[in-house]
Amino acid sequence: MKAIVIGASGGIGGALADAIEERGATVVRLSRASDPPIDLCDDASIAAAAAQLAVKGPFDLILLATGLLHDDVVTPEKSVRQIDGAALERLFRVNSIGPAVVMRYFLPLLARDRRAVFAALSARVGSIGDNRLGGWVGYRAAKAALNQIIRTVSIELGRSHPQALIVGLHPGTVATRLSAPFQRNVAPDALFTPAVAAGHLIAVIDRLGPADSGGCFDWRGERISP
Repeated sequence: MKAIVIGASGGIGGALADAIEERGATVVRLSRASDPPIDLCDDASIAAAAAQLAVKGPFDLILLATGLLHDDVVTPEKSVRQIDGAALERLFRVNSIGPAVVMRYFLPLLARDRRAVFAALSARVGSIGDNRLGGWVGYRAAKAALNQIIRTVSIELGRSHPQALIVGLHPGTVATRLSAPFQRNVAPDALFTPAVAAGHLIAVIDRLGPADSGGCFDWRGERISP
């Protein structure tokens, strides 16, 4: 099996790459520091990375293990008064626009003659129907957009790659830099190490079929409502 992990320098991405390699697969690890490099804020780098890897395909599994909740500039909003246009643009660029561009250039690398999977890390908070708490406007909206992009692209993918599927995956709360400021109120048994989270996600991928394409699933394999 041949796989690509985009975002392999991160906690979940690195753990996913390790777990897949342990199964005997060949894994291409991509990040901003890899060769070829890839940056979700740079369309040209995405296109160039896909072009360079095309000769090594087709691939059975492509995992997009990237995401932005906060950084030195972006902070999740607690109130509508904290909405900032520049922060929203950055959240959408990393969480939805960048992944959409990745799909454009990387989906053609999937195998056409057998089962193949493209999976992107999403989040339960991207569910409009499940939103009971409010807050985190930009992150919620960007992940909701990602889920809609996945659903829309799945329809076209079904025509070109009948045995393939594209899905969003919610890993739960994982002990990484992304969740570090928000772990205080998480029960110990609900905070996963990257290795445990990777195991959960791979098990979910194993159980999914073409009929599940376009959906978003949590780490238990349960479908998340739109």
